[in-house]
Amino acid sequence: MTRPPLPPFSNETAIQKVQAAEDGWNSRDPAKVALAYTKDCIWRNRSEFIRGRADIEAFLTKKWETEHQYRLIKELWAFTDNRIAVRFAYEWQNVNGQWFRSYGNENWEFAADGLMQRRIASINDLAIAEIDRKFFWPQGARPDDYPSLSDLDL
Repeated sequence: MTRPPLPPFSNETAIQKVQAAEDGWNSRDPAKVALAYTKDCIWRNRSEFIRGRADIEAFLTKKWETEHQYRLIKELWAFTDNRIAVRFAYEWQNVNGQWFRSYGNENWEFAADGLMQRRIASINDLAIAEIDRKFFWPQGARPDDYPSLSDLDL
């Protein structure tokens, strides 16, 4: 199984990979998202260390059970042969109704088949008032004409 675009990346294919990841995560489908990673993928997500597709799927299931109204925007920061760096922000609401915007950076490393074999994520959460939200599209993929992080000055 391959997951195009494949490394080595160009600017165009790196942007495609970032958009595919954003769309996948916005689906909030843990099983679907986990298929983008190698079976033995290594993650560091904040201070949590995760290994393998099954653990990734379990992690995402738990994440989206507590992060309601999740909407994510990713943006390419840099790339090289088989690595991509992104910055991102996502908004979500906890079970008590408090809104958050989470900001972060990810470093990705891909296997030759286009599956991600390593993900290193650093993330910070900021409590925000509902009036300060910026991500308002319907649940699912961000519309093509919706502003980017740079356009939103985030």
